[in-house]
Amino acid sequence: MLNDLFAKLDQLYPEMVSFRRDLHMYPELSYQEVNTPQKVADYLQTLGLEVRTAVGGRGVVGLLRGGKPGRTIALRADFDALPIQDEKQVEYKSRIAGVMHACGHDIHTAALVGVAHVLSERKDQLAGNVVFIHQFAEEMPPGGAIEMIKDGCLDGVDEIYGAHVWSSEPFGTIGVTDGFAMASGDGFDIEITGRGGHGAQPHLTIDPLVVGCQLVVNLQQIVSRRVNPIDSAVLSVGSIHSGLAANVIPDSCSIKGTVRTFNEEVRRFIEQQVRQITQSTCDAMGAVGTVHYRSGYNAVWNHPEQTRQIRLLAQQLVGEENVKQLAPSMAGEDFSNYLNQVPGTFFFVGGGNPAIGADYPHHHPMFDVDERAMLLIGKVFLSAVIARGEAETLPVTMESTASQA
Repeated sequence: MLNDLFAKLDQLYPEMVSFRRDLHMYPELSYQEVNTPQKVADYLQTLGLEVRTAVGGRGVVGLLRGGKPGRTIALRADFDALPIQDEKQVEYKSRIAGVMHACGHDIHTAALVGVAHVLSERKDQLAGNVVFIHQFAEEMPPGGAIEMIKDGCLDGVDEIYGAHVWSSEPFGTIGVTDGFAMASGDGFDIEITGRGGHGAQPHLTIDPLVVGCQLVVNLQQIVSRRVNPIDSAVLSVGSIHSGLAANVIPDSCSIKGTVRTFNEEVRRFIEQQVRQITQSTCDAMGAVGTVHYRSGYNAVWNHPEQTRQIRLLAQQLVGEENVKQLAPSMAGEDFSNYLNQVPGTFFFVGGGNPAIGADYPHHHPMFDVDERAMLLIGKVFLSAVIARGEAETLPVTMESTASQA
């Protein structure tokens, strides 16, 4: 049966490319998705699936009921874009100024609708049910996953699988990560208030820019000197802004940054340190510091049994030599919310191909991938549905990401 499913997916490839390129030309930002979910819902409805729209806000969920008893397997794709100007010179270049699919979510979506199409034609032979989760707002915390879960997208689901195309890995490879795969992602905004004045009379001011510069240096000591080197962590300041003129000392300075960790205790420790160091630095220099700290996505923790299964299925698909054990990434993903509820795993499919210009990093204005990655994503998904839908239901002890830390 699986070979027949693969053959059908191969036949659908031109249609999947067309669907992906349409999404690529008309991208929509997080929490602003209107046409994209409508396109997905319309397609799934033509397949005869039970379709729910506006799930958790803007999500789409399709349910395919198999003709034989079995387990319920969920597959997830995301469909939001990024506020980036597309600079590629291709026929499917984004036609929406300043908005671009620069992370591959269009690839994920097209791959998943292709899988739905294939399975819908074989539903009588299918053991169990398949839930197709098309998620909005993955790129912007708090993200769409948590709201879709609250709205019931995981009701009755036994396992869940998600994939991400990865431009840093060559096409034809599949990446699997045991345990922690992606980091938690938090953010902070710090507002420093001083006392402005003339640049020629700094002694009459409390210079918030100098305080801000000192604070940035002090914050870097959290990871380098206060976190155990065994525990991976990143604290990066991405923005510091103060003043407009060369001869004016401003009244305020703003700092924005991000924190990435795997260990939940380290995560909370860094937040406490950011607050403490901001206060002590500002106090020492006569300024006032206010910290707005935002907890973002939890770390993605892949469950052992499901990860082992995907590795074996991937090896059967592309050969053992083309299945890589990927190191954990400090990037974030709200797929973690699903994995905190049901067992599953999040894997990566290589999309890099320098011959067609698909060798730029994610979130880059020239980002693109080898579209054949859709076939690999789809075939792994199909393999998982067949293998896990027919699997015996095993007792599972759920452990949240927090408890794994």
